[in-house]
Amino acid sequence: MSIDVEKIVSEALENGFNFATSLDVSTMNPLPEVRDMCAADKCHAYNKNWSCPPACGTVDECAARIKEYTNGVIVQSTIELEDEFDFEGIAELGKRHGETSIKFNKYLHEKYPDMKILPLTAGGCTQCKECTYPDKPCRFPDRMMSPLEGYGIFVSDLCTKNDIPYNRGKGTLTYVGAFLFA
Repeated sequence: MSIDVEKIVSEALENGFNFATSLDVSTMNPLPEVRDMCAADKCHAYNKNWSCPPACGTVDECAARIKEYTNGVIVQSTIELEDEFDFEGIAELGKRHGETSIKFNKYLHEKYPDMKILPLTAGGCTQCKECTYPDKPCRFPDRMMSPLEGYGIFVSDLCTKNDIPYNRGKGTLTYVGAFLFA
């Protein structure tokens, strides 16, 4: 199956992301140091859902999974904050980026049913109101989205290596995701 990455970039923008571009999958180098930051549990998701560490696999397992993909897009959602304490704006962006990621992942699976897709986003999966972890298997493993950081990806470095800004200017906040294809 031939993958038209530029078309998918356009579709990402049409589905609500502020920015999208092709992603050089070889620039995705999972690092144990990034995964170690997850263990600090500042986001309160570590060891609490299937999409986050340790359930998403070891750094080596995540690296092996990434190597199964040949193409990808990197996506961003950005908001202008009223000030650095605009917690409502931060929450709004997190919600919008999560919803846009879910919508785009669903779109990709419907439009390209034969394409293998690995969605990675900001934060853990939000498909279900409450995750079944660890008592039962994931209800929707084909829709689960793991965080880039959970896979050990240093997000600002990923942006730099793909020639896109991680910071979109003073007073802004940007969330980053990636969709890999094979």
